[in-house]
Amino acid sequence: MPDASPDADDATSGPDSGPSPEVDLSDDAFDALLSAADALAPDDELELGPSGPRLSADDDGFAVETDGGRHEGLDEDGLREVASEHATAVADWYFLDSVAGDHPPRRAFLRWLEGTDETPAGERYAALADGVVREWGQLAITVARDDRGERRYEVRHVDEGEVSLDDLERYDDPLDARRLVKFDDDGGYRPLKTAPTLPTGWVFPDLGPREVYETVETIYPATIENWHREREGDLDVSHWRETMERQTGIYGVIQTWDRGEGHEHVNWVAEACCADSQCLKRREWEYDDETDLDVDGGDGVFPCREPCSVVVSAARQWTKLEGEQSQTYEIELTPSEAEQIGAIVDAVAEGRTDEIREADVYEGANRYRARFLRAKRFGDDDPFRPVDSDGDADE
Repeated sequence: MPDASPDADDATSGPDSGPSPEVDLSDDAFDALLSAADALAPDDELELGPSGPRLSADDDGFAVETDGGRHEGLDEDGLREVASEHATAVADWYFLDSVAGDHPPRRAFLRWLEGTDETPAGERYAALADGVVREWGQLAITVARDDRGERRYEVRHVDEGEVSLDDLERYDDPLDARRLVKFDDDGGYRPLKTAPTLPTGWVFPDLGPREVYETVETIYPATIENWHREREGDLDVSHWRETMERQTGIYGVIQTWDRGEGHEHVNWVAEACCADSQCLKRREWEYDDETDLDVDGGDGVFPCREPCSVVVSAARQWTKLEGEQSQTYEIELTPSEAEQIGAIVDAVAEGRTDEIREADVYEGANRYRARFLRAKRFGDDDPFRPVDSDGDADE
């Protein structure tokens, strides 16, 4: 399949270059071409893609200019005959001009799915006969065409690309995706829609151009819109300071975290919440317009334009916790026990606790090893026992 990058420049190859697949000119495509020709002014031309056939009309009829020459004085039947000889170009023009619709983000997304800007139409149509697969977050989106150039789309989890349709639950309504992605495979609620915890076991096997857009936007809200705005240079990024200055009520406390003491704390927030392992968006917000964070923003296809509600909520709690005064705690540990504590923290932070088997006592975060460490080192004199608001250890 074509290797199309979302940020690639428009190609200059014509729509008829590359292989010439068998495409039948549909009545809908020709009717659209005929209507467009009838609407042309005497000095106007309709280009069917870069370097493709050029259509004009005058009192003598229609004229079509191609690399093979110029056909003049065509009536409707003559126009259909020439158009049929260049059915790939006509079908491509019809899809992009009429079927894809007039919503710029949807049109750009549909073009990106099949690599329109990078691959000549002939080569692309040959690939579309078997289906072209693109990834969007944890989605695998397949676009295929029939012998008239009409597109159909399939959406499923990227990890189930080879799973038979018979083994997946089939859906047709894009709104069904709201329910499907509400919980992860373990039944846990997904507060962050772009977290890499998309559940499996479903497929939208036969969607039209509008439905595939609606399905993806339901699963990953506003990702196509912001991706398109970024491509157009119109993405309005709201950085950390700007976003936190807008917080009011119980979230207004976050503003007190910025005391002119640098922005290391925001690096901690971004590292905790915005890594690829936690969110599929590519973070574009920084500390402010002039100060970049030291933490990598990730490699996602679609951008993150501002700290999300999950980040804001977490930052509120961290602001309160960071307001506490540091204290020194003493506890005796063997080198292996100190290493084990680090292993426990890593396992929890990386969400791997469910992967650690009970029988694997060689793993530092193993449940039995953790219980043994607690029994040995964290008894009645445990310095890490929770304390109440008066500073006394909980009974």
